[in-house]
Amino acid sequence: MVDRFRPEPPFEHRNRRALDGVLLVNLGTPAAPTARAVRRYLAQFLSDPRVVEIPRPLWLPILYGAILVVRPARSARKYAEVWSDAGAPLAVHTARQAELLSETLAARGPAWRVEHAMRYGEPSIGSALDRLRTAGCDRILVLPLYPQYAASTTASTMDAVGAWIARARNVPELRFVKHFHDHPAYIAALAAGVRRHWQGHGRGAKLVMSFHGLPRFALERGDPYHCECHKTARLLAEALELEENEWLVSFQSRFGRAAWLQPYTEPTVVGLAREGTTRVDVVCPGFVADCLETLEEIGLGARRAFLAAGGREFHLLPCLNESPEWIGTLDALCAEHGWAARTESDESGARRERRAAALGAPR
Repeated sequence: MVDRFRPEPPFEHRNRRALDGVLLVNLGTPAAPTARAVRRYLAQFLSDPRVVEIPRPLWLPILYGAILVVRPARSARKYAEVWSDAGAPLAVHTARQAELLSETLAARGPAWRVEHAMRYGEPSIGSALDRLRTAGCDRILVLPLYPQYAASTTASTMDAVGAWIARARNVPELRFVKHFHDHPAYIAALAAGVRRHWQGHGRGAKLVMSFHGLPRFALERGDPYHCECHKTARLLAEALELEENEWLVSFQSRFGRAAWLQPYTEPTVVGLAREGTTRVDVVCPGFVADCLETLEEIGLGARRAFLAAGGREFHLLPCLNESPEWIGTLDALCAEHGWAARTESDESGARRERRAAALGAPR
């Protein structure tokens, strides 16, 4: 009989000391700044019904007949502008965040294992969960790296975890972090990054807080993303002690012809330049790692538009990346959403199970 489930870890692996796993999940990136790699990435990304809610019979012919024919080469050129010898910025930062969180959790004891994954591209969510299970993790905390919840990001991550569960025989205990848009440690980490930049580069007259956009209908249908972005912005402004006229919220990365959340970032900074604002500082609180959308779209594209409209100084502030405050935030989220330290009774139970298995006795 064919087994519809994936094979479980080898028996000797299942008798290791039980661990708690943490899975950090970010959006993803092409494997290379080439049209072929970008096409493969976009095909997976834009085929997700959480991302594009147009009915499949209408959308897929457009995707494969037009978008994936024209867009990959153009996007590949943009990726090439921010790619480094180490790879895509998003991939590099996310991997390093996982490493630093692992080191931080190790200080509490050996009962933690951290992996990272991408919703689209590699490493996949399924492969990362397989590694955690093989390592002996029977409890896994899934932490999507999206501060503000959206169906197209956080819920899509849950879909991918659910697909992995559907083919698992021995499902581990799972917990999810839905959002952390108003978590005090996250707000403090954002504020620390802004202050650090201002200390080194001076301060502009206006702080633009640019979030990734969503189609307007998502808000109208009940997605909380727009509201959570505004709450993050308000809390950050309060932490920085900004007056109302010193900051504003905008949305970037519009795709397609439908109305998206407004105001749009590039027209916003152009309008500021035309009104006489000579310097703007832009921070992207919804991105925990620098990526194409921050480095190219804002750092290059919006900068060019601002300067062309008469502005003089455009400062893109770094994302949280590997800042100690951000790693501390991840640690705090694990502590609050994960499990308490394994007790002696846990260890005794694990020993009893191993002994019973060895004797072939019922447990």
